[in-house]
Amino acid sequence: MKNKLEEARQTINDIDSRMAELFVQRMKAAETVYEHKKELGLPILDEKREAEVIQKNSALVNDDILKEYYIDYIKNLISVSRSYQYRLQY
Repeated sequence: MKNKLEEARQTINDIDSRMAELFVQRMKAAETVYEHKKELGLPILDEKREAEVIQKNSALVNDDILKEYYIDYIKNLISVSRSYQYRLQY
């Protein structure tokens, strides 16, 4: 029988596996966004859009303490996405 620590770690492992799949999907979508921006001559950095994404998604987290961490997480994710788009330029 698993103890609570083992159960929690298994839950984290399962979530991390799903998050990896979702991350790849998100980055493929970011690639499509980049291609669109490239065609239209738009800059990669869109501060207004980034702020909208942060606001919209952080509203999905009801716990105020966790929301602070989620905002950091989503900001980092956006930064990684933007970095990937810059890399696609070369």
